[in-house]
Amino acid sequence: MAAKKGLLERLAVSPVIGDGGFVFALEKRGYVKAGPWTPEAAVEDPEAVRQLHREFLRAGSDVMQAFTFYASEDKLVNRGNHAGQKIGVEAINRAAAKLSKEVAAEGGALCLGGLSQCPSYLTGLGEQKVKEEFRKQVKVFVEEDLDFLLCEYFEHVEEMEWAIQVCKETNKAVAANMCIGPDGDMHGVSAAECAIRMARAGADVVGVNCHFDPFVSLETIKKMKAGLDAAGLSPYLMVQPLAYHTPDAGRQGFIDLPEFPFALEGRICTRWDMHRYAREAYEIGVRYIGGCCGFEPYHIRAVAEELSAERGCLPAGSEKHDMWGAGLKMHTKPWVRARANREYWEKCQPASGRPFCPSMSKPDNWEITAGHEDLKQHDTETTADEMKRVLEFKKQ
Repeated sequence: MAAKKGLLERLAVSPVIGDGGFVFALEKRGYVKAGPWTPEAAVEDPEAVRQLHREFLRAGSDVMQAFTFYASEDKLVNRGNHAGQKIGVEAINRAAAKLSKEVAAEGGALCLGGLSQCPSYLTGLGEQKVKEEFRKQVKVFVEEDLDFLLCEYFEHVEEMEWAIQVCKETNKAVAANMCIGPDGDMHGVSAAECAIRMARAGADVVGVNCHFDPFVSLETIKKMKAGLDAAGLSPYLMVQPLAYHTPDAGRQGFIDLPEFPFALEGRICTRWDMHRYAREAYEIGVRYIGGCCGFEPYHIRAVAEELSAERGCLPAGSEKHDMWGAGLKMHTKPWVRARANREYWEKCQPASGRPFCPSMSKPDNWEITAGHEDLKQHDTETTADEMKRVLEFKKQ
C-alpha cells in the first residue's frame, strides 16, 4: 500500500479542503457549553464528535481536525465532566486525537492537532509559561502521531510566534491562522506583518480563521499575500472563516456583534455563498480552504463541489445532491422546477423573513480586550469591577 501523502505533498498538487466549526456545531447539538467553549465532549460524548467527523469526511473534508480547541490546561482549570470530575488536557487531547485518526483512516484523510490562544498570555505570565501550556498539548499530538500541527485562533502575533516555535520543536508540518481581520492583530500589527512574522517563525502554511466571514477574511488574505510577496516569502495560504456574514463587525469580529453567540442564524451563509468563497479563495492563491464557527458539513460540501475539477473528484455527499439544484427538475411545482439551474441560485438574494430587523448591527465593543493593559490585570478584577464597567457602558 502506498504511503499516505502528507499535507505539504497534497498542497503542492491540489487544494486541500478543511473541515468546519466543531465548537459551534456541537454547542447547537448540546455537547459544548457556550462561554468556556472547551472540548470535554471528546471524553464525555465521543460518539457525537465521531459522527461530526464522519459528516465532514462525507462532505469532502481532506482533514479531520482533532477536537482540541481551547484545551490548554489554564483554560480547563475549572472545567469538569458530568460527574463534576476535572478533565485535563491530557485526557481531552488524547481522546480527540484518537477520534480524528479513526475517522481519517476511513477515507484517507489527514488528521491534525491544534493549539489556540491561552489565558496565560492574556494575563501576562510571560513566554516560558505560555510555551509550557503549548508543550503539554503538543506532547500528546506527537505521541499520537497526528499528521501535522495547527496554531489557530490567535489575536496577537507575539503569542502566535511562541506557538509556532513550540510546534517547530517537532518534525511535523505546521500551519498557523490568526483570528484577525484586515486591520491586523489586537496590538495593531498589520495583517501583512502578521503573515511575515508567522512565516519567519517557521510556519509552512499561514492564514486566518474565525472572527470574520469568508469575504472579509479573503480581504485579509490579500493583504497577507502582498506582504509575504514583498518579503520574498512563499508559505502556502490557508483560510477557515466563519459561516456568518460580518460586514458590520469591528476589529474583534463577530464576538462584538449583539447576536453573538446565540442569535447568529440570520447571518448564515448559504451553500451558494460557499461556492463563491471557494472560487475566490482559490483564484487568489489559497490552497487550504476550510471553515470555522457556523460551518456545517453542507457548507464544506459546497466548497468541495466548487473545486471538484481542481481536486479531480466529487465528495461522497454529492451522491444525494445535484449541484446547482438539478434535482429540482423533478419537483411537482413548475416555478420550483425553474430554479434547477446555476444562474438562478447565483442571482438569488435571500430574505431574512424578519420585517422589523435591521440589515446591520452596531457592534458592542466595550474595549475590554482592545487596550490590553487591563488584560494583564483581568484575572484579578472582581465581579464588582466588571459590573461597574457594564453599567457605565449602558449609561452611554
